[in-house]
Amino acid sequence: MALAMAFPACERATAQTPISYSAGDLHLPSTRVFALVGKTGLGHEHGVLGRLKSGRLNLGATCDAGELVFDMSSFTADTDQARRLVGLSGSSSDSTRKQVTTTMLGRDVLNVGQYPTAVFKIDSATPERPTVEGQPQRYRLSGQFTLQRTARPLSFLAEVTSKNGWNLVRGSFPLKQSEYGIKPYSKAFGAVGVADEMTVWGELWVAPATGVAGQTSAAVR
Repeated sequence: MALAMAFPACERATAQTPISYSAGDLHLPSTRVFALVGKTGLGHEHGVLGRLKSGRLNLGATCDAGELVFDMSSFTADTDQARRLVGLSGSSSDSTRKQVTTTMLGRDVLNVGQYPTAVFKIDSATPERPTVEGQPQRYRLSGQFTLQRTARPLSFLAEVTSKNGWNLVRGSFPLKQSEYGIKPYSKAFGAVGVADEMTVWGELWVAPATGVAGQTSAAVR
């Protein structure tokens, strides 16, 4: 059965032809990933924002629940939006943003030239029993996360709410760079650097059923 869905993005859609979606498909222009990178010594905390290259999430599936492919080259550091999303105040200069982003994407950290994507292969996305009456439905997403040459088990809880005819899936998990073979950046003999562990959040707009997206969008965030 077809389901009419408005675009979840804040901006108004400009396409003239409706876009078809199947259950579990992601609306990639509205989906985003962001991270809070901690500091060591005299370093600074950073907010990082990026996008997915592709994705699919079948909520309720006990096997082959989907896959999220992270577009690592899309990640940028310390834009005003990125800092706001992770709870950091203030702004960074253009030169600082460019310097931090270049270092982050370079060979010594994410090395996007050799590893342009990271992948979360989702084995299951099962509902959790509510612990508080009226709270949003939560799902446990479990699978394997591959960053560069290392794959590790990953499991975390995500909240699901219905907005504008879509499922908005929000979740977060901690990530240690060293567990994926990445040495946390530092300089000045370690006096300035970033922490090994960071927190990664995701906001995924997931189609709940097969249908056609509408041509206009309502502001939803």
